[in-house]
Amino acid sequence: MAKIWKVKPSGNEKDIQHLCEVLNMDRTLAILLVQRGIVDFEQARAFFRPHLDMLHDPFLMKDMDKAIERLKTALTNKEKILIYGDYDVDGTTSVAMVYSFLQDYFERIDYYIPDRYAEGYGISFQGIDYAKETQCSLIIALDCGIKAMDKINYANELGIDFIICDHHTAGSCIPEAIAVLDPKRPDCSYPFKELSGCGVGFKLLQAFCVQLNFNNENIYKFLDLVCVSIGSDIVPITGENRILAFYGLKKLNSDPGTGLKSIIKISGLENSTITISDCVFKIGPRINAAGRIASGRKVVELLVSKNNVETDEIAIKINDFNTTRKNLDHLITKEALEIIDASEELKQRKTTVLFKNEWHKGVIGIVASRVTESYYRPTVILTESNGKATGSARSVEGFNLYNAIEACADLLEGYGGHMYAAGLTMKIENISAFSNKFEEVVSNTILPEQLLPILDIDTLLDIEEITPKFFRILKQLEPFGPENMTPVFLTKNVMDTGNSKVVGSTQEHLKLEVMHKDKPGKTIQGIAFSQAKFAPYILSKNPFDLCYSLHENEFKGNVSTQMMIRDIRESE
Repeated sequence: MAKIWKVKPSGNEKDIQHLCEVLNMDRTLAILLVQRGIVDFEQARAFFRPHLDMLHDPFLMKDMDKAIERLKTALTNKEKILIYGDYDVDGTTSVAMVYSFLQDYFERIDYYIPDRYAEGYGISFQGIDYAKETQCSLIIALDCGIKAMDKINYANELGIDFIICDHHTAGSCIPEAIAVLDPKRPDCSYPFKELSGCGVGFKLLQAFCVQLNFNNENIYKFLDLVCVSIGSDIVPITGENRILAFYGLKKLNSDPGTGLKSIIKISGLENSTITISDCVFKIGPRINAAGRIASGRKVVELLVSKNNVETDEIAIKINDFNTTRKNLDHLITKEALEIIDASEELKQRKTTVLFKNEWHKGVIGIVASRVTESYYRPTVILTESNGKATGSARSVEGFNLYNAIEACADLLEGYGGHMYAAGLTMKIENISAFSNKFEEVVSNTILPEQLLPILDIDTLLDIEEITPKFFRILKQLEPFGPENMTPVFLTKNVMDTGNSKVVGSTQEHLKLEVMHKDKPGKTIQGIAFSQAKFAPYILSKNPFDLCYSLHENEFKGNVSTQMMIRDIRESE
């Protein structure tokens, strides 16, 4: 599908000139900073030199004082605590972190991960029953619970208290728990709203350390887990998340926890510099695979263990789960696309809603993402679980999927999520009605341009500007992620130097070496995956435009700056 190339506005010229002067930097780099809301020296210093002292006071979060008082009471009375979390990366890292920290202070502590298939997402009645059976009087829920009104009421009836640590959008009511920590709840004035679920759990531990006068080093050792959650849950890497991810990556690269070290090894990252991208595409999927194929509890076993032999054994099993997951998601994606391709009516819609009762529940979120990539529109993939249709939804850039699903709430048994991703459950007989209403809601609210994939370009760049100093400063913008994405550049009117060629086992990729057509001299190399269709045009020395990001390439001990090409088009 052809993409729309959209160059972002550079920003205020006065701010750009000011940064060039006070930071002694190139104009292009100053533009990148201004686009990210950085307009003066102090903001630039905070961005380039994040520090853990910059984290907000955890007691600014609504109900934090109540949560810590309840924890102190539990500590005094030697109560048994259950650490409860969702089965995905954010939930399992949260549980591993809070459990590992609190077990140094509580003699009686346990953890619980719900079964994706028997219990579904979030707090379950089964989990509360387990707490009652095992004599837990306090449950700390992580990465879930903000909409669990009936479950919390049930726990209250059983005399079990809840501390909820969530980061999802709250409903019209807040559960009647002892404390509900969620920066997104409407009555919470916490300065940073975009923490991951593990990030909210981290703030709880931070507050615990403040209240009991413990050294913060006790919690900083878990920043590798927080970083994996931030990357995998695709939250904005700005504000506190930038600080947590910055130091979390340091921990991942220098001294990861025993369990994460085993995952790093099995992911082939042992001798690499780990990035947020690695958390998203290599570490996260393996952690997620356990909950998708077997049980998320296996991940927590891995992440809380300090035994190298044990963690290596579990990591091998988790890697096997990931292989199974990949096979399933490729198979189901192929099937889903074939259903759309076979129907003119489905192809003409502005939404995709597909249901098949035997599709594997553990991979439908991934399938929803892949189908959205092929048919660029809001997508819902459903399967059958416990007699209901349950599924995952994914959106396109700029369109609020959560609001569209909320408009169909009368047809749903439950739903939750974010602007770009959501989960939902409905009666099987409601699928057709939901599909039609969802199509109607989206058709009436989505803009035509939102149905075309947009390639956002930060700024134009000349090849002559790409110097070692430029790239060195560019790398200091890391960690990259939502709202601080890897900068994308546009260079116009380039041509092949004569050294470009088609590569790959099936000759599907392009390895380029280019220079400016009108200013031959400086050259740069790049790789364009799945772009071999442009080879006849490029190799004939015709001018073309490149959209790309810059990466470090190491080959046989030689390090160079290379273009990672996003798209190619013929020059006008």
